[in-house]
Amino acid sequence: MATSCGQSDRQREGLHLAMELFEAASFIEAFVGQSLALKLAQIELALTGPQISTLKPALPSPEVVQSTLVAAHQIKRIAGQVHVLVHALGILQCLPRILEPDETVEYVSLGAGNTGKAFDLETNLRVAEFKFISWRGGSEAIRQDALFKDFYLLAEHVTDKRKCLYVVDVTEPVKFLNSKRQLSSVLSRNVKLRQLFLDTFGNQYSTVRDYYLPRQQLVELHDVGQWLP
Repeated sequence: MATSCGQSDRQREGLHLAMELFEAASFIEAFVGQSLALKLAQIELALTGPQISTLKPALPSPEVVQSTLVAAHQIKRIAGQVHVLVHALGILQCLPRILEPDETVEYVSLGAGNTGKAFDLETNLRVAEFKFISWRGGSEAIRQDALFKDFYLLAEHVTDKRKCLYVVDVTEPVKFLNSKRQLSSVLSRNVKLRQLFLDTFGNQYSTVRDYYLPRQQLVELHDVGQWLP
């Protein structure tokens, strides 16, 4: 029951944040119009030359300025939580589609980052991680590092359950996991993970591909992009 209540609280918090963002974005959209640069250029032009007493008709009303400023502040405040919101709502979107009829959830961790749970999801049949990353196909070292961490922790986890890694489009993740990027680079930002890896394997593996190929059958990669808006 406690888990159910916790999930409900997080869902309500997520929906509240979404509504705040929607309302704030509506204010900003109304102020900006087609282009923020154009809008600001128009205001700059209106501010040039006239005396302060003649500026009022050329500028946004104080009410518009204040409401838009509040909206911008709200978005700035919430922005740090957006990745958590995407993670939580993404998992909620996927769960009904991946769980089997006889599968029971032992725990689900909707918060991104260190939540005290080993994985995002554990059931009687699987352990799973979710990565809702929009891959751009360029230099994506930070995204790659996060993906490798999830793959590594799943691959090395001792269990008879299925190990699943859910991503948005498997093309870039598979391309990275088969790459010759140096593991020393991948692990450089995560001191704890690097030490864990070195304690286990030493210098046995040099590249991501070296580590991935012997373990590619241990972790199932699934594309959940079709289920996400």
